[in-house]
Amino acid sequence: MNFRKLLHCAAAALMAFTALQAWADAGSLRAKHTELREQLRNNNYQRALHIDSSESPDLLNGDVYAVLDHPFETVSQSMKDPAHWCDILILPFNTKYCHAVNAGGGPALQVRIGRKFDQPVHSAYKLEFAYRSVAADAGYFESRLNAKDGPLGTRDYRITVSAVPLEGGKTFLHLAYSYGYGVAGRMAMQAYLATVGADKVGFSTTGRDARGQPQLIGGVRGAVERNAMRYYLAIDAYLDSLSAPAEQRVDKRIQAWFNATERYPRQLREMDRTTYVAMKRQEYERQQTMLQ
Repeated sequence: MNFRKLLHCAAAALMAFTALQAWADAGSLRAKHTELREQLRNNNYQRALHIDSSESPDLLNGDVYAVLDHPFETVSQSMKDPAHWCDILILPFNTKYCHAVNAGGGPALQVRIGRKFDQPVHSAYKLEFAYRSVAADAGYFESRLNAKDGPLGTRDYRITVSAVPLEGGKTFLHLAYSYGYGVAGRMAMQAYLATVGADKVGFSTTGRDARGQPQLIGGVRGAVERNAMRYYLAIDAYLDSLSAPAEQRVDKRIQAWFNATERYPRQLREMDRTTYVAMKRQEYERQQTMLQ
């Protein structure tokens, strides 16, 4: 067998393995939808949604499972373009800039993460997410974002979005958000939780209090759940905006993201509507100017 034929066989084998893996992953996600059917139907989120989290000594994970009122084809086609991810990631209040580029190893997103209020781009922390489209066929979609280093001693940021079609023109989506941290990151998190984050909570419940009211998780798991929820709401707001005329989409998704966060004020309220909308309009215009 000559070298060219050997390469062809290797490529064919890799494609077959990738297709088989996507088929298995689609099956797992469909099984998860079946497992969570009752939680998606009966919850306090005002939508078909389930949130969970986990913590290990040096890693935090947040998971959001949701039924989207958007056809699978729309979700898959819209989210496989790295530039569209910037339209999503710019919506959370602390994202100050996002630019899709072709890095040495493939597509990447250059993101700046900063404070809750208006901030110059150069003073915000730079994250570079490597972008990878894992699958985008008729029955399964998956994209991954990975960043090696983050602010305040954090590392190994991962955002994975996968989806399968459902009946009735809907889509079942899983967003997995995680990051690692060392000594410096742990100290920074402890300082945050002891001060401005002391009263913050997440979404999953740990039990009920003496009055029978659900007790919401706090600490670092609460923090990772809040961030995962912000990214999920940004995806949903972006997809909702696609039905509007092109010139209205930016403002529509800015308003939609804020409206969605206001459903969960205890967890997600950081500023009033006027402040958020003005800040995001300015950041989007600044981003477009810098790209030009």
